[in-house]
This record gives sequence, structure tokens and C-alpha cells, in this order.
Amino acid sequence: MSSVLKYLRGEVYRLLHKKSIYVFFAALAAGYLFITYIRSGGFNEESVVDDAINFFNFLPALAGGFLFAAVYTDDLNSKNLISLVGFGLGKTKIVISKLILIMVSSAVIFGIAPLFHCSVYSLLGWPSTAETWMAVYAVSVKGFLTTIAFAVLSGIVVYGLQRTTFAIVSYILLAFGIIGGLLTTGLNTFAPSLTHFLMSGISDRIMTGLISGSSLTSPVIAYIIYVGIAAAFSVAAFHKKEMEF
Repeated sequence: MSSVLKYLRGEVYRLLHKKSIYVFFAALAAGYLFITYIRSGGFNEESVVDDAINFFNFLPALAGGFLFAAVYTDDLNSKNLISLVGFGLGKTKIVISKLILIMVSSAVIFGIAPLFHCSVYSLLGWPSTAETWMAVYAVSVKGFLTTIAFAVLSGIVVYGLQRTTFAIVSYILLAFGIIGGLLTTGLNTFAPSLTHFLMSGISDRIMTGLISGSSLTSPVIAYIIYVGIAAAFSVAAFHKKEMEF
């Protein structure tokens, strides 16, 4: 456990001192401000939530993609995985540590995003009500959950193939809904009831439950199982793959 905590502290320090993170998110914020300002003349009471849905739909791909690369693939580029294993940090511990890192870093981004979003709209003359805040945060929670799920799924590629390009392409295909769209099309043709269990369906049910106050037990359990199975596959792929650097 001490080795995991030491590794996590080192990774948090590395991420906090990674200048490209600050440059990337500053550029993302500036782009958002520019687009929001030029559209502000057409805002109405529903714009805060509607635009949050549109904006946050891109965050798993944009913000999440950058975080995925920083957390998962930097070790591949620097050939650090073999050193971690050589110094006694087991492969299972590495997978769990990466999952914790992506959860924490994503929680920060998706926690700040609604504050930033609603503050900008308030400055433009459209302050948020309590209901609006709840809806915007529910949308952000959906983005957070899908980011974690896609990162864990792409982690299977990270540890199974240990190739940066394949891992990032896998994440982008998931985050932009390309793989999900293909699966939905196939399931709608052969087994429509199973679309309920895709990540898009699970995260939608959690978001809807947060907004409406309905029970979250079923979708939350489904989500935990989903992420747990993906993490187990990552561990299995990592143990099976020989270290090739």
C-alpha cells in the first residue's frame, strides 16, 4: 500500500507540474469563452442547460482525451512501465493507481466545468437558479462517468498492446461515440433491449436520476460492474503481455 501511495503522490506531482496541462485547458477555456460570447445574443432561459449538454458532450473527448494521454500513455512514451514493475510495483497496483489518477483528475475538471459554465452565463446576464445548477452538474457527472469508463476500456489496449497510438485512437473512437454508435446500430437490429446496458444508456440513466430524483441504484450498480470488468481485463492483459520496451 505504501508503494501505491508513493507512486500516486509522484504522479500527482508530475501532473501538477506538467505545463502542457495548463496551456491546453487555458486554450480550451479561451475557445469556449469566444464561442459563448459570439452566441450570447441568442440566449434564453433554457440556454444554460442546453449549452451545457452540448459543451459537456465534447469534454470526454477533449479534456478526457488529454487527461487519458497524460495519465496512461506518458509512461509508455517514457518507457517507465518496465521501471515501475522492476522496482516492485505490481501490475495490478499500477492498473488500480492509474484508475485512481484518472478518477481524481477527471473529478477536478468536471467539478470546475459547471462553475465556469454557469459563471460565464451569469456574467452575460443569465444567472442560474438552483434547478439549473443541479441540471448542469448532472450533465457534468455524465461526462465524468463516461470519461472514466472510456479510459478504463482504453486501458485494456494500453496494457495489452503497449502502443501509444492504438491506445489514444481507441479512446477517441469511444469518446466521440463512434464505437458506441456502431454497437447501438447492431443491437437495435438484433437485440434492442441490450442497448440499455451500453455506457451511453447507463450514464444517461444516472444523469436523469440526478435531475429527477429517481432511484440511482440500478444504473450505479451497472456502472460499477462495467468499470470493474474493464479494469479486470486491463489487469489480465497486463499480466499476459510481456514487457516490450
